[in-house]
Amino acid sequence: MDARWLEKRIRIWLVVFVVGLVISGLTAFPLETETGWLVDLVHRFSWLPDPLVDWIERTHEGVVDTNDKYPFMAYGTDWLAFAHLTIAVAFWGPFRDPVRNVWVVQWGLVACAAIIPLALICGPLRGIPLYWRFIDMSFGVFGALPLLVVLKYIRKLSALPLPAANRLTESIN
Repeated sequence: MDARWLEKRIRIWLVVFVVGLVISGLTAFPLETETGWLVDLVHRFSWLPDPLVDWIERTHEGVVDTNDKYPFMAYGTDWLAFAHLTIAVAFWGPFRDPVRNVWVVQWGLVACAAIIPLALICGPLRGIPLYWRFIDMSFGVFGALPLLVVLKYIRKLSALPLPAANRLTESIN
């Protein structure tokens, strides 16, 4: 493997990860609309388990009621969206110079892993059903997959002779 091939793969996988972060961030803004769409969608699939349908309906009802009575609470999900978008920007560093900014990828992996204890600890405290906590935890797993690939490629890139690994930095600057 040469440096260019590794650099290209690193960038592709980082784009996959960042696009996922941006999409999940942007979807935190219109929760009432999205949960309404989800309720309509689950009613079209009669094979879905009743507890899942009930949970989705209850979630939509909670969002609607909260938005009606306490619209300022949605500000919390606005900040959640902002956090996703800001975190996505942090991955510009590894995109530009993956070897020097490998720590961002490692930090991202720690954040993905931290989703699991968060869901297991806070989920029951907030009355989140177990099956939904597994859905939440899957975001950490699916987020970690491209980052693990990126980390593997960065390690290979950093093992190349110094001039090959430095070409990326020189070509971007």
